[in-house]
This record gives sequence, structure tokens and C-alpha cells, in this order.
Amino acid sequence: MSETTFTDAEEMDFSTGISAFEGKNFSKAMQFLSPFAEKGNAQAQHLVAIMYQNGLGVGPSSEEAAKWMRASAEQGYPIAQHGLGFMYMNGECVEKDGAEAAKWFQLAADQGLQGSMTTLAMMYEQGNGVEKDTAKAKELYKQAGFDDV
Repeated sequence: MSETTFTDAEEMDFSTGISAFEGKNFSKAMQFLSPFAEKGNAQAQHLVAIMYQNGLGVGPSSEEAAKWMRASAEQGYPIAQHGLGFMYMNGECVEKDGAEAAKWFQLAADQGLQGSMTTLAMMYEQGNGVEKDTAKAKELYKQAGFDDV
């Protein structure tokens, strides 16, 4: 469901949900954003995942957090791909899996997400979840805007 297909009423509800999230009124955010997450809106899915992950406005649920983060990430939403990468890197909400973390960070990095490039570079630099590769790490740091590596 893309934002261009919103009716005026849906646009109002979506905006209300985003505003509630930004204003830290998480129960209201969950109430307004959940229907959009259910309909496949990647941004809503990402925010719902964050609320479940941190128990914001809803009881914490690792299962629901992982489900919604993955749903958003699989749609190509780069911030959710980054978030799912962190879940796998840290073993939060999912079983720890460095290779899976690297896969999601790479997908987000391919879309220009600087934080994912940097995290992936550190993983290659340290051999954390991936084969240690200092050349690949340097290349990623440069892509992320660090010239003096």
C-alpha cells in the first residue's frame, strides 16, 4: 500500500499515527498505524515493529517485533533492513546470526544508508559474523564518507 493510494481519511489517520509516534503517544500510534501495517505499508510496519520491540504502547513482543521488522525490510524499506540487521547482529528478537545481519545491512547499504555501510564495515574489519576483510571494510568506510581510513 503506497501513500499515493491513501484516501483523504486514510491520509489523516496515517498522519495522526505518525504524529502520535513522534509525540511519544505510543498507544495512539499503535491504534492508528496497526491497520496500515496490516495492509502492507512498510513505514507503518517498521514503526509497529519498534513499538513491539521496546514495549511502547503495547506489551513487548520479540515475535511481533521480528515479524513486522521483517515484513517492512522485505519490502525494501532501508531503515527496517538496518533494524533487522541489528536484530540479527545482537540476537535481539531473533536468534543471533552474523551472516544474516550482514545480508540485511548490505541491502540497506545498497540503498545508501550510511549507518548500514559503517556497521557492515566494522563487521568486516573485526570479522564479526563475516569473513574478516580489511579491504572490503575500507571500501565500505569510504562509501559511507570516511575518507581517511
